[in-house]
Amino acid sequence: MVMDNGEREDGGGGGGGGGGVGGELVEKLHVVQEIVGVIESVAQFGDYRRTHKKDCSGIVRRIKLLLPLLEEIRDLETPIPETGIAWLCSLKKVLLCARKLLKMCNEGSKIYLALESEAVMIRFHTVYDKFSQALGDFPSVEIDVSDELKEQIELMCVQLRRARKRTDTQDIELAMDMMVVFSKKDDRNADSAIIERLAKKLDLHTVEDLKIETIAVRNLVRERGGQNADTTQQIIEILNKFKQIAGMELTNVLDDPVMPKMLEKCPSLLIPHEFLCPITLEIMTDPVIVASGQTYERESILKWFDSNHRTCPKTRQTLAHLSIAPNFALKNIILQWCEKNNFQLPEKPDSSVQEISSSEHKEEISSLVENLYSSLLELQRKAVKKIRMLSKENPENRVLIAKNGAILPLVQLLSYPDSKIQEHAVTALLNLSIDEANKKLIAREGAIPAIIEILQKGSTEAKENSAAALFSLSMLDEIKITVGLSDGIPPLVALLQNGTIRGKKDAATALFNLSLNQENKARAINAGIIPPLRQLLKDRNLGMVDEALSIFLLLASHPDGRQEIGELSFIENLVEFIQKGTPKNKECATSVLLELGSNNSSFILAALQFGVYEHLIEIAKSGTNRAQRKANAVLQLISTSEQIP
Repeated sequence: MVMDNGEREDGGGGGGGGGGVGGELVEKLHVVQEIVGVIESVAQFGDYRRTHKKDCSGIVRRIKLLLPLLEEIRDLETPIPETGIAWLCSLKKVLLCARKLLKMCNEGSKIYLALESEAVMIRFHTVYDKFSQALGDFPSVEIDVSDELKEQIELMCVQLRRARKRTDTQDIELAMDMMVVFSKKDDRNADSAIIERLAKKLDLHTVEDLKIETIAVRNLVRERGGQNADTTQQIIEILNKFKQIAGMELTNVLDDPVMPKMLEKCPSLLIPHEFLCPITLEIMTDPVIVASGQTYERESILKWFDSNHRTCPKTRQTLAHLSIAPNFALKNIILQWCEKNNFQLPEKPDSSVQEISSSEHKEEISSLVENLYSSLLELQRKAVKKIRMLSKENPENRVLIAKNGAILPLVQLLSYPDSKIQEHAVTALLNLSIDEANKKLIAREGAIPAIIEILQKGSTEAKENSAAALFSLSMLDEIKITVGLSDGIPPLVALLQNGTIRGKKDAATALFNLSLNQENKARAINAGIIPPLRQLLKDRNLGMVDEALSIFLLLASHPDGRQEIGELSFIENLVEFIQKGTPKNKECATSVLLELGSNNSSFILAALQFGVYEHLIEIAKSGTNRAQRKANAVLQLISTSEQIP
């Protein structure tokens, strides 16, 4: 019998403790069937959470490739010796380990997966190693399968080793996004834009998505049982920021974060669980059935589908079709229960009123776009200011404004000789760029050179919002290249050096994003980025040490960057942060030292002269999870190079 955890239940032996040909065949079939069961359960997982999607899909694809091998082993007429059974058992352990990781990526908190991206990646690497080792140990002599399958096993080993070395810049971008969200305290337009863009990148920008994430976070908190309290608090803070952007009411995740409002009003009345929509967790008034057999409130599941989801929110499996059917039986049962318990179902808003309001809103936006072309300066100024405000409010407005053709006139107004119109136009484009589809439209209309010109010559606020716009737009790799080729990096470096605190922060985030491109690293170094970054490390009152160290980490991967960064005074500064900095400072500084030392051992030798060794030992014991890993890696470099004094 196969148990829930994939392990085998002990049962009565088959003929003298499993001896004999019959017993061996039974044992072979038993183990093979267990492994097939694990593979089938892995195949049931639906869409994976936003981060590590490639790794999840890659592992699942390779695990499925084992099925022909297992079928051939199962059909072998000759018994398999003990070494073959042992190999099958070791393979099963690896697959169970992979299933546990895949389940976390399928059902776990998206915020946790992004925040702890590196730790999760290490778990993937462990699975790659174990999987590769298990396949490499395949006893081809004892288990006589076809040459075709043997070649398939060898190919999978090569692919797994290659996957082990792969890195994804998306993880770096997400880590920086998290840092930006935490480092900015003032509530201003650019901050909310960054938070909303991060929420969209993680697919946590709708009420339905956030309610599912809230449940995942609550489960995570319960699993941890008070451990890693700092990280847990960070996850809850980011979740609450996303909820604020989506207009949701903030609740205590640790208590009951998704309790339906009607239950709060009448706690003595317990609504049957099957009456609640799995998405909204509120009683259903119009239940419908989807292809997976699950029932949802019609309005909530249609919104789920409208957000380009093709999965069942509850089971996460991909749906064969998106048709829905009314669940009349459940609706009647709900109505009978409500009548019996004197419970009032929530009233739905009048759809005709909504349609009128929506129509008026569309007409207003259409009129505003028309006024952008007006020859009257005051009318233009009022229109662009109003569009700036509307584009800040919600995602629907951004889509509607773009559909009404506002992007082209806004780009044209960037060159208008009126500083206030320039400022409103560039900020409106910043807001519109939060929508991924709008990014390409804005770039296609030739906005990049005009934004860079405002960055050079505009008012203080216009410069700051231009930098924020370049940051948002350059999330697309092709726009990173366009900004670099359009000489957008030198004015950002100038803003980093001479701007206000807000300007420096906007410039830093934009420069980090752009420097993910290798050519842009060289452009930033040539533009003189190193001195203002060093200044940010000295002036700790600005609160930008982590941002500066993160950019140094990127530049250190470029030969020109290492040459310019690697002065003794900088290494001494790094050691100082490793010794006395905040936990995040220590983590970032150790990462920079590791990048430098991995390419040139003289940097490690210099750090040892400034007493880094004992501080690394301390971080390896009590630093953040990421800092511990980086510190151990540096210590390993020191050990292998025999550089300990």
